[in-house]
Amino acid sequence: MSESAAALAPEISEVSRRKIAFVGSECYPFVKTGGLGDVMYALPRALIREDCEVRVILPLYGCIPEKFKKDLTWKGSFMMDLTLEGRTFFVGIMETEIDGVIYDLIDNREFFDWGNPYTSLWEDIPKYCYFSKASLAALNFLGWIPDIIHCHDWQASLVPLYLKTRFWGTPVSNARAVLTIHNLRFQGICSIDHLKYWSGLPDYLFNYPELKINDRECNMFKGGLALADWITTVSATYAEEIQTPAFGEGLDSHLRFHQPKLSGIVNGIDTDIWNSGTDRLLKATYTADDFLDRKVLNKRALQEEMGLDQDDRKMVIGLVSRLTDQKGLDLIDAIFPSLMDGNTQVVVLGTGDSRYENAFRYYEGKYPGCVAARITYNEGIAHRIYAGADAFLVPSLFEPCGLTQLIAMRYGTVPIVRETGGLKDTVAPWDPERNEGNGFTFTQYLPGKLLEAVNAAKTVYFTDRWHWDEMVRRDMEKDVSWASSALQYIELYDRLSGRA
Repeated sequence: MSESAAALAPEISEVSRRKIAFVGSECYPFVKTGGLGDVMYALPRALIREDCEVRVILPLYGCIPEKFKKDLTWKGSFMMDLTLEGRTFFVGIMETEIDGVIYDLIDNREFFDWGNPYTSLWEDIPKYCYFSKASLAALNFLGWIPDIIHCHDWQASLVPLYLKTRFWGTPVSNARAVLTIHNLRFQGICSIDHLKYWSGLPDYLFNYPELKINDRECNMFKGGLALADWITTVSATYAEEIQTPAFGEGLDSHLRFHQPKLSGIVNGIDTDIWNSGTDRLLKATYTADDFLDRKVLNKRALQEEMGLDQDDRKMVIGLVSRLTDQKGLDLIDAIFPSLMDGNTQVVVLGTGDSRYENAFRYYEGKYPGCVAARITYNEGIAHRIYAGADAFLVPSLFEPCGLTQLIAMRYGTVPIVRETGGLKDTVAPWDPERNEGNGFTFTQYLPGKLLEAVNAAKTVYFTDRWHWDEMVRRDMEKDVSWASSALQYIELYDRLSGRA
C-alpha cells in the first residue's frame, strides 16, 4: 500500500462504519423503570460489537445517581426555540462513554431536575416535546450525523415529525428514523392545543393522518408512527397482534395502514449481566454442564433466605413481575389455592396494584413455609429467584416481548407462559413425543388453562425428571442474547440508509 493510500485508509474505514443514534427516555444504568431501559442499554452494546458507532441520547434527570453524574463531561450548550410563540430554552450536553457506547445526556433543570422520569402526562408532554427537539439539535451541534435515528416509545415519537419539518434541510435531516413500539398502551394523548403550543409543529400535522384522533385530542405516538421511515416492535407476534382491535389500543387501523413499514424483531438480554456461570449474586454459579449438581445449591439458599421449608423434593415456582392485570396476576390469584398441594412452593418479588400486593401477603401468612412474598424490587433477590426456582410464571394478558422468560431460561428455570407476543415467539411448548420444547404454554386467558399448564409442568417435574432436566439443558443452551437481533436491526438499518 502506498503512503497516500495508507493515510486515507483510516478515514475510509471511519466513513464506512454505520452510525446509529438511539433516542429514548430511559437507559440502564442511569435510569430504568422497565424493559425499555434494558433495551436502550443492551442493543447499542450489541451493535458496537458489530462495528457500529452508537450514541445514546437521554435526559439528564435529577434522579440519576451522583456516581454517574460525576463521570460526565461538559460538551457545550445552546439556546433552542420550542413553543408556538418561539420561547427559548437552554440545552446542555453532558457526555460519557461506557464500553464503546457514547451517552449524551440532555441537561435542562426546568424539565428534568425534579421528580422521577414520568410524573403526570400533562407535565410529561412539554418535557418530551423539548427532549425530542433537543436530541436532533444536539446532533447538529455536535456535528455527529447518524445514518439512523432509532427512537423508542411515545416519549421520543416526535423525533420523526421534527426531523421532516423543523429540521428539514439541516445536516441531521439526512438520517432515517426508526420508531420502536415497546408497549402500545402508553401513547402520549393530550389536547390538540396543549401539544400545538409546546411542540411548535406545523398546523398541517394536526390532522387525522398524523396526530389528530378526534376534534379535541391528538396522539404523539400516532404522529410518530405516521412519519417514521420504519416501525419496529419487540416481537413478530406482537407486530401482528397490534393490528387487531384486541391489542391495538385504538391504533389498530392506523397500524394496518402502515403495515408495509412495520416489522417485529424480538428482544434479547444482556448475557454478561444474566449469566449463571459468573453471577456473583448467587450462592453457587453453574452452567449447562454442571447444573444437575449445582443449581440445587441455589434452591436451598433461596428457601433459606425466603423462610421456606428446606426440602429439595418440593417444586419452587418463581414470579418476578410488576403486580398488575397485564401480567396475568388475576389468573394467578384465581388458582393460587390449587397450587398449594403440599409439594409446591411459590416465591414472589414485585410491586404494583395494592390488591395483588395484599393478596400475596395474605397467601404468605396462610401458607407458612410454602409461600414467600417480597413486595419490593431487589436486584439480588431477583437473580436468586431466577437461579433457585425450578419453574417461572409469566401468564401475561399481553406481552410485547418479555424479558423475564428469557432470563429464566438462561438460568435453567423452566418458563410457564401464555402464548402471546414475545412469549409465544420465545417459548416453544413441551412436546413429550419428540422431547422438544423449552417450556409449558397455554393460549386462552382463563384461570383453568393456566392451572392446566402448571399441572403439566408439575407432572413432568415429579414423574419424568430425565425429560425435565433435558428441558433445563435446552433452555440454558438457547441463544437469548442480542447477537441475532442486532444483526436483524443492522439489516434493516442498511436497507433504509441505502447500504443494502
